[in-house]
Amino acid sequence: MVLKRKLVARAKKGNKQAFETLIHEEKEKLYKMSFIYMKNENDALEVFQETVLKAYTSMSLLKDDRYFSTWITRILINTALQMLKNKKNIVPIHQEMIEVDRQDGHVGVEVQIDLMQALEEMEEKYKTVLLLRYYDDFTVKQIAAFLECPEGTVKTNIRRGLEQLKSKLKGVYVDERQNFII
Repeated sequence: MVLKRKLVARAKKGNKQAFETLIHEEKEKLYKMSFIYMKNENDALEVFQETVLKAYTSMSLLKDDRYFSTWITRILINTALQMLKNKKNIVPIHQEMIEVDRQDGHVGVEVQIDLMQALEEMEEKYKTVLLLRYYDDFTVKQIAAFLECPEGTVKTNIRRGLEQLKSKLKGVYVDERQNFII
């Protein structure tokens, strides 16, 4: 954690190598989040690249070095939502992939696709809080700060979002801890 703060501080001062290291640490999470919103590789990569560019050019505006991950995730979500708003024809995901064996402890590709489609059908406020809570492991307090809304609202949106998700998936893919894997 201390090392990451030092990297962020160096990146804020213009150190390109520090910024690249930070992006390298976040790239998989950011790409997956981008893909969930965009539903195809090309658009997901475009959102990812645009996010990195925006983050690099506005790195000095980051107020608290501890929240780099939250800050860049917010940039990505805003970039994805803006691109979706500007782009009316989105390519749907096809379920032609084979499910991975569940005995290995992996969630199959078909399950992931079903989950992504169910999330996509949800209202933005529910989808966002569920992704931040269960995909990025943000706390309710972090999500509230991230979305600039009360913690009670976040808790309500998580609960309602999980109820909708259970309803859409008929309880098949949501485990007893109410965690889901994307």
